[in-house]
Amino acid sequence: MKMYIGNLSFAVVEDDLMELFSEYGQVEEINIVKDRFSQRSKGFAFLEMPNNSEADKAIKGLNGSEFKGKNIKVNQAESRRDKPKRRRRY
Repeated sequence: MKMYIGNLSFAVVEDDLMELFSEYGQVEEINIVKDRFSQRSKGFAFLEMPNNSEADKAIKGLNGSEFKGKNIKVNQAESRRDKPKRRRRY
């Protein structure tokens, strides 16, 4: 299951998330979203866990919890197909 992790401290790195979520099960992939130009974290990430029951436990256990000084938001990520496409304005 792919999860969205929001309200992250800008200092959080992939190893921090791996350590946190590994307590609930196997972590397959972590992607901290960064600004294209500055390479600074945008304060959210996507994380994938192959076992859905472990992912559900992680969501229930971590959503709203304090991590690195901020209360993080953890939920199931929406599929890109479910979201309407955004039009770019130039």
